[in-house]
Amino acid sequence: MNKIKILAAAMTATALLTSCDDNGKNHLLNTTFNTPHNVPPFEKIHYRDYIPAIQQELQNVNQTIELICSNRDEATFQNTIIPFDRRNQNLDVLQNIFFNLKETENCDTMTMIAEEILPQISAANDNIYMNKQLFERIKHVYDNKNNLDSIRQRVTEKYYKEFVRNGALLSESEQATLRDYNQQIALLTLKFGNNLLSETNSYKLVIDSVADLSGLPKSVVDAAALRAQANGLNGKWLFTLHNASIMPFLQYSDKHELRKQIYEAYTHRCNNGNDADNNQNLIKIATLRAKRAKLLGYKTHAHYVIEQNMAQTPEVVDSFMNDMWTAALRKAQNELNEMKQFAYKYDKTTTIEACDWAYWAEKVRKSKYDVEEKEISEYFVLENVMSGMFEVAEKLYGLTFRKADNIPLYNTDDNSVYEAYEENDKYLGLIYFDFHPRASKSGGAWCTTFRSALDNFDGTRQEAQMSVVYNFTMPTTNTPALLTFDEVQTMFHEFGHALHGLFSQGEYVATCGTVPNDYVEMPSQIMENWASESEVLKTFARHYRTGETIPDEMIEKLNRASTWNQGFATVEYIATALLDLKWHTISANEQITDAQVFEKQALSSIGLMPEIGPRYHSTYLSHSFNGGYDAGYYVYMWAELLDADAFSAFKESGNIFDKQLSQKFRKYCLSEIGNDDPMKQYVRFRGQKPTSEPLIARRGLNEPVVKRPVVAAPKPTTAPKPTEMKVEPIKPISPNVNPLTL
Repeated sequence: MNKIKILAAAMTATALLTSCDDNGKNHLLNTTFNTPHNVPPFEKIHYRDYIPAIQQELQNVNQTIELICSNRDEATFQNTIIPFDRRNQNLDVLQNIFFNLKETENCDTMTMIAEEILPQISAANDNIYMNKQLFERIKHVYDNKNNLDSIRQRVTEKYYKEFVRNGALLSESEQATLRDYNQQIALLTLKFGNNLLSETNSYKLVIDSVADLSGLPKSVVDAAALRAQANGLNGKWLFTLHNASIMPFLQYSDKHELRKQIYEAYTHRCNNGNDADNNQNLIKIATLRAKRAKLLGYKTHAHYVIEQNMAQTPEVVDSFMNDMWTAALRKAQNELNEMKQFAYKYDKTTTIEACDWAYWAEKVRKSKYDVEEKEISEYFVLENVMSGMFEVAEKLYGLTFRKADNIPLYNTDDNSVYEAYEENDKYLGLIYFDFHPRASKSGGAWCTTFRSALDNFDGTRQEAQMSVVYNFTMPTTNTPALLTFDEVQTMFHEFGHALHGLFSQGEYVATCGTVPNDYVEMPSQIMENWASESEVLKTFARHYRTGETIPDEMIEKLNRASTWNQGFATVEYIATALLDLKWHTISANEQITDAQVFEKQALSSIGLMPEIGPRYHSTYLSHSFNGGYDAGYYVYMWAELLDADAFSAFKESGNIFDKQLSQKFRKYCLSEIGNDDPMKQYVRFRGQKPTSEPLIARRGLNEPVVKRPVVAAPKPTTAPKPTEMKVEPIKPISPNVNPLTL
């Protein structure tokens, strides 16, 4: 579709959405907005504004590059690196606004705009990194970097390597090939994400019989009724493939066939041979990435990506994942054995399929630990969890969060904004919160920015404008929005990313808050630790009906059950991480014709048990194929090794809010993390390199699992005793497997 048609469609859609159009004024042409804290004026932005605003800023960036190149003075950090570092500040704001809203407020018009603008952005980036005159100036500063201080050396090194990694040393013909690869990848990844959103939204499991609701908690049933009503299905119940809907259904529904139906719909997304099928898309993406890596002198795309990470090579990642895999698979097998014994005693079930795992895991959790997810969730009211989360930030860092009602929102029905203030009442930045699913919104949870923090050379500061996005269950007419404990941890997790963004300090874009991909999740994952502490739970976990604080007994049960099902969780995660790695270690010459065959062989080669599927199958593995985590899904566990070790420092101190530790953590692991190698920064906080014992203990991978009688099931039967199954003890993993200590 050509540009004129796209703009026409955009203007038509805009006319339908707004009655006042400010006489055609484009409020994105100047990113100094007349709003509180200079936030985007969302209510004044029209679809038609995006393309001309981004195109204008691309021209402005090009003019900056021309000025750098035309400077006849010797290339220096001051006249070359600094203007290059600051070139994209306005463009970044525009791209953040558009692409953030495309993930939360998507529609056909937004997709058309993306299809138009992405190739232009890709081409503009290629023009910069393949500009020989510019590269020569960057290289000159790099060759003389020993005259600079350590931070300026780091900035210069980062940009020199960035140019090389983006084709600066290639011939003109090779650069033309690279441009073509980049253009194709940009559009294919966009298509992959659009297909996934379409496929997720298209499936509906409609239930019209009360009998088919057996086992489901009342809150889940009420939410399904409201969902059905909103879709014109009064008197029925509607379940979808959004996590807030499908996950409790798989966990509680007594109907195996219905569980199987919705599970297969979920795991076959974009693998149905229709217009939203991603099989060929992902093959093309992986192949193009492999060809690009070869062109740039790398063995595989994974080698290209991981070179910049803490792990440095795919071989180190593979070794780390496989060391954890052995213990996780053994623990998962033990969990399966326990579930099989329980299921047979419960109702003579002899087979547990992948669609049944969540159901029987919850049954065993209730029987073995007297803990039931639906009972626990009644203590986790969304607003209360948020208050508790803010209180943790106050105790750790002295922050206070104040709701702001005068700030424009991108979705007035489901957004809220909180301003963050330091202990001395100095404004630090703000966070947008977006809590619930909607058809225009991608699934999952994430944190992003509308404007990144940066220290200006005149001593002023550009404060961060963060945005955290969730897909939590909606409140119903009878109950507020209640979270599972996993969702509580997710809320804390994304908030951790936001804190990292708020705290980031530095005068250079290249280093301010910038970290390797396998460090990114550390600031977020460490926050999850506080969510499970008794001292913290008692500040926010109150029963939604009675107001009763969560009892000590329930917290104790929750902690005892914390390692139950961790075998499953670790196996499904590592299977996905290794699958991602398999896709991105193919050679440039490898011919893949069938994505399903490739995936089956990849999972078979690691010995994945049939009762557990990967967390994401290839056709909806959006982290890898349109989410920026290509050859990088492993980073969550790598970062977990860091965060488990870091939190153990707080536990060892005897005070999980130890001020000295929290100040050191903020300084070295959050605010100034970009100033040096992340491992060196971590050691400045911890005093030593991390060890693997805290991670292993957290996941229960060193627990000897012994055969023991299962507590009597809720529905005792007179069935004969089943054949006893052997339960193997899990051998502890040696701390020496930790690649971070190398």
